[in-house]
Amino acid sequence: AGQDRLNLFNPQSLSNISWAFATAGVSHPQLFNKIGNHIAGQDRLNLFNPQSLSNISWAFATAGVSHPQLFNKIGNHIAGQDRLN
Repeated sequence: AGQDRLNLFNPQSLSNISWAFATAGVSHPQLFNKIGNHIAGQDRLNLFNPQSLSNISWAFATAGVSHPQLFNKIGNHIAGQDRLN
């Protein structure tokens, strides 16, 4: 699936896919890279709820996939929140 095809997946689906691969211990760097690029390329992460962002971060870390742009995007999004509860 091309990068643009990821628009067919909602934030929860991207979170679930990332989580499932990491939980299963399945290494698929190309998949993680495409998901990371897709999320990092979003103008805003407002459609991602805190649980989805947490699961995506956990999945990338657990899978051992480094994606600095994704982590910066998520970090900046969370740091920019007025409240964290």
